[in-house]
Amino acid sequence: MCLSKSPNKHNRLFMKGRPLGDELSDLIESEKVGPKSESKERAKHLIDPEMVGEDFVWEKDDTAKIWSFGPNTNGPNMMVDCAKGVQFLSEIKDHCEAAFQWATREGAMCEENMRGIRFDIFDVALHADAIHRGGGQIVPACRRVLYACELTADPAFQEPVFLCEI
Repeated sequence: MCLSKSPNKHNRLFMKGRPLGDELSDLIESEKVGPKSESKERAKHLIDPEMVGEDFVWEKDDTAKIWSFGPNTNGPNMMVDCAKGVQFLSEIKDHCEAAFQWATREGAMCEENMRGIRFDIFDVALHADAIHRGGGQIVPACRRVLYACELTADPAFQEPVFLCEI
């Protein structure tokens, strides 16, 4: 479990990072599963062990709570809401999605794109006053917790392949 506090120390985000698996990442990149597919079809793919692999079968509730895909709203990373009964969570959703897009586009290691990570939001402790949970407080905290989730999950670089004609 990773924790990050906002710059004013009034807000806390608790998240976990898990691998998606190569099969699911490939399905997202080929656009068979993703933000453009219907939610029922996407749920069917994510629950089926033949599609995503035995180790990465999703629960039906989680398939309906996918907040975002990233980077660029269609990449092979997901942010999923696993929180139960958290106040004000819907108010910070846009800020968390912005931080998620930023973090997956420029990861913690050499500012490379992330691939194949599922970020689960487990708990959020937010200040009661709305002025203390604005974008200036939530975006940096969410970005830091996403980086922490990446770094605690034994990240690795993908082999770069370049095409050069001389």
